[in-house]
Amino acid sequence: MQIPGEETAQRKLTAKRTGEVLIEMGVLTQEQLDEAISEQRISHLRIGDIALAKGWLTKDDLMEALGRRLGVKYLDLTTIRIDAIAADLISQKDARRYSAVPVAFVDDHTVLVAMADPANIVAIDDLRILTGYDVEPAIAAGEDILEAISKMNRLDEHITEHPEERTSVGTEDVSAEDVRDIREQVDAAPVVKLVNGVLARAADEGASDIHFEPQAKQMVVRFRHDGVLQETMTIPKRLQAGVVSRLKIMADLDIAERRVPQDGRIGLTVGGRPIDMRVASLPTVYGEKIVIRLLDRSNVMLRLEDLGFGESALTRYKRSFLKPYGAILVTGPTGSGKSTTLYATLNILNTVEKNIITVEDPVEYRLAGINQVQINPKAGLTFSSGLRSILRCDPDIIMIGEIRDKETAQIAVESALTGHLVLSTLHTNDAPGALSRLTEMGVEPFLTASAVDCVLAQRLVRKLCDHCKEHYQPTDEMMRRLEFPEEAIDHWREIRLFRAVGCSRCNNTGYRGRMGIYEVMPVTEAVERLIVERKSADEIWRVAKAEGMTSLREDGLDRVLQGMTSIEEISRVIV
Repeated sequence: MQIPGEETAQRKLTAKRTGEVLIEMGVLTQEQLDEAISEQRISHLRIGDIALAKGWLTKDDLMEALGRRLGVKYLDLTTIRIDAIAADLISQKDARRYSAVPVAFVDDHTVLVAMADPANIVAIDDLRILTGYDVEPAIAAGEDILEAISKMNRLDEHITEHPEERTSVGTEDVSAEDVRDIREQVDAAPVVKLVNGVLARAADEGASDIHFEPQAKQMVVRFRHDGVLQETMTIPKRLQAGVVSRLKIMADLDIAERRVPQDGRIGLTVGGRPIDMRVASLPTVYGEKIVIRLLDRSNVMLRLEDLGFGESALTRYKRSFLKPYGAILVTGPTGSGKSTTLYATLNILNTVEKNIITVEDPVEYRLAGINQVQINPKAGLTFSSGLRSILRCDPDIIMIGEIRDKETAQIAVESALTGHLVLSTLHTNDAPGALSRLTEMGVEPFLTASAVDCVLAQRLVRKLCDHCKEHYQPTDEMMRRLEFPEEAIDHWREIRLFRAVGCSRCNNTGYRGRMGIYEVMPVTEAVERLIVERKSADEIWRVAKAEGMTSLREDGLDRVLQGMTSIEEISRVIV
């Protein structure tokens, strides 16, 4: 029972202590404090609120002082990233009831909770029971906590699994009893909510990959945004086995086999959007690492103009793929957008008059009106065997996911020579290198010269965030060192380049979204002669440049001059 007048006495004591802390911090003078105390006798407001209203300090100053007085951290929820897994430990109803939000895991047994009143021992005890963790309280502004609660997406409520879209993996070595026991373990609500929350958050943020990485003391979750990995959250070690088992069950993998890598697939709907997820497991010293590639079927870029093609490069490329026969090779490292370019090309070529057949590993996106074949080496369906079958099905256009061996390369070249348009990918650093690679694979140079019509090399670079990028004037010396075009160097005083800064809209990276840069090399008569003479890729490159080919670096620097990306990003992607 509260004694009359006790609340007022406590308020005055609290106000005095808060004022003393503000003086110690150097944000309030003794004269200002005395004035605030005098005004408090009339208004009965708190000292901090009075000082804030008079503009003597900021909200951050006040919250920092309150945190110091109570011996807890101050968290600015507008600038920190809240761990979705931690936030999901309590319901929105309980979060509002206690005006508290779990923001991060301190360790395997403790969660950091932002509270409007971290001195509320009863609330801390309740939160300890609700979360199942020890609670480390921190102070945050009440309005920031309410804003964070309103943004807390219960994404697991909007995620639906489609088991029929999985890729099955045999589980002959697992007994029914073992499967039932593990399923009972991983169907526990916390693990299911945790996994669904991570998958849905990744889809919501537009991540292309999710990495679940076991470490000595915890499991680290990293998302790949715009080609760059960023640590997103950590999962307590005690939940690692349940998380891995849950993911393997969703992907229809063998949950009892932990010694060898496995591959599977998850079909989900997140917020009404169909998402395909390719799952790969890899045994490591600390447990199984799980990597998931997200393929958003509702957001496939299928227009070449949207991919970043410049006018000149697009004209040269269209001139090749609109021909009725010949081979077109798209080259670049893994993750450079080769498959997306081929899908965009097929979308243009896809008409009722054309029989288009693809053989892929895996089939990343399903396209209406196109016959797509998923290779299955275990069943004997490889690229080469699939291609031989395709040629018996009267195709007009063939797409090969990747040329990996001599047999596939040979069939692809022969198909192009016998009246088919063949599209495929190859792993080389630039366009001229693709022609040399076919020779190294064992394809006769005279066949390559006759069959290949165009080679397209590409990379993906991050686009600068339009909201925070800042301009600067380059120097003449810098532009020469970076090999900008002579025309740009001659007018360097008039040029404004941009660099990354970082803001809340781009997750403080300075970049938002990606685009392609391209090197288009048509196989002309001069290039054909060099191929037949087995000349090196460097010699082919020099001739192609003399004939008007724009190199990857030149195309990238052109994007820098247009203010679309930065010099640092081009240097990161292209040597």
